[in-house]
Amino acid sequence: MKKANVTVHPEYRIGSVDKRLFGAFLEPIGSWVYGGIYNPKHPTADEMGFRRDIIDAVKELDLPALRFPGGNWVSGWDWKNSIGPLEERKAQLDLAWFQIEPNTIGHDEYMKWAMQVETDPMYTINLGTEDMKSAAHLVEYSRVAGGTYWSELRKKHGQLEPYPIRTWYLGNEMDGHWQIGSWEKDPVGFGIRTHEIAKLVKWIDNEAETVFAGTSDHHRHFPEWEMAALEQCYESVDYISLHHYHTAPEGDIANFLNISSVFEDYIRTTIAVCDYLQTKLRTPKKMYISFDEYGANFGKQGEVLFGRRGWQDVTKSYFQFAPRENSFKKFDPEDYNDRDFGSNQMLKALAMSSVMMTFLRHADRIKIGCMTGGIRDALSFNGSHVWKNASYYPYAQMNKLTRGGISLMPAVDGPTFNTEQFALTGSVQCHAYENVQAIEAAAVMHEEKEELCIFMINRAIADDIEVNLDLRAFEGYELAEHIEMYTNDLEAGNCYDHPDVIKPSLNADTRLENGRVKAIAKKLSWNVIRLSKTR
Repeated sequence: MKKANVTVHPEYRIGSVDKRLFGAFLEPIGSWVYGGIYNPKHPTADEMGFRRDIIDAVKELDLPALRFPGGNWVSGWDWKNSIGPLEERKAQLDLAWFQIEPNTIGHDEYMKWAMQVETDPMYTINLGTEDMKSAAHLVEYSRVAGGTYWSELRKKHGQLEPYPIRTWYLGNEMDGHWQIGSWEKDPVGFGIRTHEIAKLVKWIDNEAETVFAGTSDHHRHFPEWEMAALEQCYESVDYISLHHYHTAPEGDIANFLNISSVFEDYIRTTIAVCDYLQTKLRTPKKMYISFDEYGANFGKQGEVLFGRRGWQDVTKSYFQFAPRENSFKKFDPEDYNDRDFGSNQMLKALAMSSVMMTFLRHADRIKIGCMTGGIRDALSFNGSHVWKNASYYPYAQMNKLTRGGISLMPAVDGPTFNTEQFALTGSVQCHAYENVQAIEAAAVMHEEKEELCIFMINRAIADDIEVNLDLRAFEGYELAEHIEMYTNDLEAGNCYDHPDVIKPSLNADTRLENGRVKAIAKKLSWNVIRLSKTR
C-alpha cells in the first residue's frame, strides 16, 4: 500500500478562521427562488410563501453567511420595483438569464428570509444599470434607523428596525463582457465608481464593509484589469471579490480533483496584486479576499476559437448575440424545474472539500467564502422535498469544526499525480500540472477547547493510502474520532427517496500511538480526524 506523511505543528499558524468562510450564495436563477425557497402552495409554506422545510434545513446547517440577491441577475435589477404592496410592484425583464422577474420576492422578502434562517446577510448592489443615487437610497432604506424618507418607507412596509446588513458587494463580475453594464473596457473608470459608492455606503453606515468586484474566473485580462481598477478604490474597500467555476473534461477525474491547484494560482496572483498595490500606495492597509462564488463541473469539448489572446468564446448564446428564441421565461413557483442531483456527487463533494481546504490554507487573507451550490446542491431541494447530497457533509463539518479556530499549514509528502492540459472552449482551459499530492490536507486548532481537527481527501483514483500523521507537538492529545466518507460506486448519489447512499461513517481502525496517527485514507475519500486533549 502506498504511504503518505503529514505533519501538523501548532507553530505552523496561518491565521484565524472567519465564521463566514463557508457561507453560501443565492440568485433567482430558474427555480432556485420561485418554486424553490418560495412556493405559497407548498404544504410547509409560511404566511410569506416561504417553504419551512428549506428554512429548517438551512437553520440545521447553521449557515454563517449568505450573499444575495445575485449574481449576473442583479446587474439589471431595480430594487425599488420590488418593495411595497405586491399589487403595486413592477415586473421586469431579466436580461442575464432571459426570465421575467415578477418581483414577488423583493428586497424585503430576501432580507426576511435571511433573518428567518438566522444567517448574516451580505448584499450585492447593482452597479450595472443603477446609479449612485439608487445605491445610496438602498443603503439608507436598509440601515438608517428612521427620520428620512427611505428609512420611514421601510418602517411603513413593516420593518421597524434596520436590517442587519454589514457587508455590501459593489457590483457583480463587472469586468465580464457578459455582464449588464460591463466595465470590461474601462477598469480605471470602474475603480473610481467603486471608490465613490464605497464612500457613500460608509458615510451612511460607518460600520459597513465594502467589497470590490474583482476579475471573475481569471479571464484574459487578469490581473491587469484588477490592478488598474483596484488601485482607484484600494483605500475605500475592505475586500476583493473572486469567482471561479472549475470545469474539467468529462471523465477526467485527475483534472477535476486538481481544482485546488487552479484556485491556488488564482488566489496567489490576487494576493500579489493586492500586496503590490499596498506597497505602491504606501499604505498599512491590507486587502482581504471574499471568494463568494465557486463550483465544479465536468464539461464537453466545444469549439476553441482564436483571437483576443485565444480567449474569445461566442458559443454562449446567452452572453453573446447568437441567434436565440426571442422569449423570456416566467417561472411558476408551482412548476419547479427539477434538476439531476445524482451524477458525480462524491467527486463534487471532494472537489468542494478541496476548495474549502484551500481557503483554510489562506485563512489569513480569505475571510469570506460562498459556495454557489451550498443551498442548492449540497443542501438539495426540488419542488417537493429537501435532502442532503454528498457535498453537504464536508460543508457542514467544516462549518462546525473550524469556527473560532486557528488554521495550521500541514506538510504533506506522499504519492503524486500529473494532469494534462486541456481546452474545452476559448475560455475553459487549463495548463498541465506535475507532482500534485494525492493526499490534500488542512488543519484547525482550537486553543481554548484544546482540540485539533485535520481534514484530508485522497485524490488517488485507484489506491488507498496509508497516512502517517505526525502530531508529536500536540502532547497530551488523544484521538477522538476518524470520520470518513467514500463510495465504491461513483455513479451513486443521494436523493429524497434514498438520502443515505453516501454519508459519513466512523473508522474504528485508526490508532494514535506515540504522537502519531496511522489511518487508511480510502481512494477518493473525505476524512476528518479529530483529537482533543485529555483533562
